[in-house]
Formats: sequence, structure tokens, C-alpha cells
Amino acid sequence: MASVDKVRIIVVGDSGVGKSSLVHLICHNQPISNPSWTVGCSVEVKLHEYKEGTQHQKTYFIEFWDIGGSSSHRNTRSVFYSPTHGIILVHDLTNRKSQLNLHKWLAEVVNREGNCKNRHGNFDDFDPEQFVGATQVPILVIGTKLDLAEKVRSHAHRRSSAIAEECGADEIFLDCLQTRSLAAGSSSAVKLSRFFDKVIERRYHTQREFPDLRRPVLPTSLSSKYYISD
Repeated sequence: MASVDKVRIIVVGDSGVGKSSLVHLICHNQPISNPSWTVGCSVEVKLHEYKEGTQHQKTYFIEFWDIGGSSSHRNTRSVFYSPTHGIILVHDLTNRKSQLNLHKWLAEVVNREGNCKNRHGNFDDFDPEQFVGATQVPILVIGTKLDLAEKVRSHAHRRSSAIAEECGADEIFLDCLQTRSLAAGSSSAVKLSRFFDKVIERRYHTQREFPDLRRPVLPTSLSSKYYISD
């Protein structure tokens, strides 16, 4: 069997926003029955047809590195960020704070050697536009718990998040408990596939290589979990 090239997509966001449910829906095309809290990092893989239906169609592995959102692991989880070929930023549509925190999550992923922090040691002055223009790492923003948001806020939840606008990134809103959320041909499925193609394009079909962290890359499998001790 011929080897299949792969790309790594980092999935980050606050604890409880539904990252694991999202990744399971993407990889298995069905909701997860009993999601658990991610400690450290959980890895799942899906096959994706790059530029499907064209003469350039090719199969790739998409690795999803679902990073646990616990603040207690903030200083140690960066080991999972190398290399980063694409970033999915996840927030809860019923939790405004989780959306605002996406700036900090993006800064954390790209803060390879600490040079994204300001003089106060935080990410308050981090500029997403500068990051995107410098590295060209594709970004997708996903708002989860659409079903709950519709019960509490008419259409306000459908406004693009600030970070999506700043990064020029696509944004989709999902109910991760419904398979139809990513039904073939839906706008959300099209945006997701387009994002995967963009990650692969930048990784394998451009001359510019992505800067990787100078840390060892952990081995992966089709379904793995890694843990960080306190």
C-alpha cells in the first residue's frame, strides 16, 4: 500500500466548548454518545480527498490534535503544538467568554519561543492579522452548541466572531449532536472541506515551509491519547 501524506490540525478552545464532540463528528460522521474531558491531548485521524473530483485529487490523512483546555496545563501543553499545519479555534455559542478567549488560544499555539507575549507576560496585545500574514497557517473558527444558542438568542449568535474577521478565516456554527450539521453538500461541510484543502495546499503544494517548534514530535496513531501530569 502506498504511503499516505498527512497534515496536523490543532484543535483548541476553552474546556467544555465541545472540542472532542466536534472532532468525533468530523472523523466518524456521527455524534459521540458519551464525551469525556480531555486530559493532555487526544488524537483522531480522518481520510480526506484533496480537490475531490478533479485531476489533482489525492488522499491525505488529517490528524486532529484535540488539546485539553484546562488552565492548569497551560505551561506544558505546548509540546503538542509542533508542527502546526492548521488551527481550528472552537468556542461555545452560549458562552461569550469562550469566544473572547480565542485570541489567547491562537497566541498560545503560535507562541513558540515566547515572542508573542507583551512586556507584561500576557497575550493582550497579540495581533492575529500579523500572525496570519507572517506564517500563512490556515485557520477555521467553529461555534458549537448551536441548538442551545437558538433557544437563548434569536440570530445574534450568527454574527462572525472578532477573531474570524481579523484573521480572514471562515466560521461555521454547529450542533455537534446532530449528524446533519455536517451533511454532505451543506455550507458547513463545504467550508470544512475547503479548509482541509487549504491546509494541504499550504503544506505540500507551496514552496514555503511552515516554521516548526524546536521540540520533538510525538508519534501518532489512528486514535491516541497523551497525558500531562500536573
